[in-house]
Amino acid sequence: MGNFQNINTLATEGIKNKKAYLVGGGVASLAAAAYLIRDGHMDGKNITILEESNIMGGSMDGSGNAKDGYVVRGGREMEEHYECSWDLFSKIPSLSNPKQTVLDEFRELNTADPNESTCRLLHNCGEKADFSSLGLNDLHIKQLTMLLLATEEDLGTTTVEQYFDPSFLETNMWCFWRSMFAFENWHSVVEMKRYMQRFMHLLPGMSHMKNIMFPKYNQYESMILPLQKWLESKNVVINLHSQVTDLDINIDSYKKTVTAIHLLHNGKEEIIHTTQNDLVFVTNGSMTENSTIGSMNKPAPVNRGPAGCWDLWKNIAKKDASFGKPEVFCSDIDKSKWESFTITSTDSKIADLLKELTGNDPYSGKTVTGGIITIKDSSWLLSLTCNRQPHFIAQPKNVLVIWAYGLFPDNIGDFVKKRMCDCNGEELVTELLYHMGKKDDIPEILKNVNVIPCMMPYTTSQFMPRVKGNRPAVIPQGSTNLAFLGQFAEIADDCVFTVEYSIRSAMMAVYTLLHLDKKVPEVYPTKYDIRVIAAAAKTLYSGRPLPGEMIVHKLLKNTTLENLI
Repeated sequence: MGNFQNINTLATEGIKNKKAYLVGGGVASLAAAAYLIRDGHMDGKNITILEESNIMGGSMDGSGNAKDGYVVRGGREMEEHYECSWDLFSKIPSLSNPKQTVLDEFRELNTADPNESTCRLLHNCGEKADFSSLGLNDLHIKQLTMLLLATEEDLGTTTVEQYFDPSFLETNMWCFWRSMFAFENWHSVVEMKRYMQRFMHLLPGMSHMKNIMFPKYNQYESMILPLQKWLESKNVVINLHSQVTDLDINIDSYKKTVTAIHLLHNGKEEIIHTTQNDLVFVTNGSMTENSTIGSMNKPAPVNRGPAGCWDLWKNIAKKDASFGKPEVFCSDIDKSKWESFTITSTDSKIADLLKELTGNDPYSGKTVTGGIITIKDSSWLLSLTCNRQPHFIAQPKNVLVIWAYGLFPDNIGDFVKKRMCDCNGEELVTELLYHMGKKDDIPEILKNVNVIPCMMPYTTSQFMPRVKGNRPAVIPQGSTNLAFLGQFAEIADDCVFTVEYSIRSAMMAVYTLLHLDKKVPEVYPTKYDIRVIAAAAKTLYSGRPLPGEMIVHKLLKNTTLENLI
């Protein structure tokens, strides 16, 4: 979206008489509410958010304290070209400095303290592994090139391990990729293709995680809370403990209209009646539904029971094929789960170890690990990160918060001879410290840490192999007042498992249902930029000459494109 499209919208006729109901309190719903007010000119008091839990933010969380331990279920990597996200947060005031926006604060921080990993891989109990290149051969590069050119229809439900030669799965690139994005071998190669073309401009910095950005504090306090406070200042109604169980939808051959919302509010059945004049936004599916928390002495169990958000989508999907197929994503927990754990530490040995590995002082307030450090030879495929400290606004100066996760929770540990999913917090950090070369210091370090495990049954469900129609369109065909939001709505070319995807769905939903004369910013078109393609190709070859490079140099010599490759 160029500046010519960056206009102030006119109010839709009848907007004063409309009401909006947003099912789910994640960032997609919060963003939709903001756009309803900002560009849709809807009065905040006519907007109601219905959230089943006791807190807003969905998967973008951060909670706890230094005494009881902090909890961060997952993290979000950001980048410059999150066009919808930065459009939204360019208008939301920062909580720490109301004269700045969240975007102002974010950009200022990441410009002054740019991210770069100085220790991306470990192996052999604390030894740095070589991460200078992607480690690809000509066959891998050919397969990656063909994947980029293939259509999603032709790829269908092909998985990563079905598409690539087995040797690709042993490369540095796949190690970087699956640990950074939480991809499994059995996940959709279509989603991998989308990531390749969406973030091709980041490929040259992939091994060192350059141009990746992080907020000042955890994602809840840095992004969700300022957005929520702004919505509350506009009188948006937020109803917690409100679990929507079903929608009544009138469907004829041409139109689909939500006529009622069924919910349990504090355990009591209620019905909200709606008309075609009202708007209903549903976050269908959830990555963090049925998450469970453990402790130092107790594992986090796998919750395979009823899942409210998924059950709602199933009930809606029964009514019409255009509402998607939730079972594609939520029916195999063992292929979509992994476990994270948050370490709250006052131990000097951990601080010294982080400084030794990265060259960065954890107490400096600047970047520490520069993204995740992955332990290549861990049977759980452990990764850890220590973001800028303090990671929580009220975090004491002598406390560090470290986040770690394992992609293979059903595997037996290398030092702790148990499945990761059966381990308590003490056992999880023991396995991590062993792989970091601190085996002899484990008993002493354990005296000064609190570790809280978190099991998430559906956290990579959005990567399950799927085909067109499995995810509903943001606005299903014929819908008069219903939109789907979040990671399980279909948005062409963009990538799930990102904040940008959720906020883009919100923007699309509001602009379309209100018929606003304003365009949603296009997905950053790196795949059409010859400069980006050339830089990515050079990265894939890791310094080796590109095919035909000498001929191209001769053709371009003494032209304006001479320095293209």
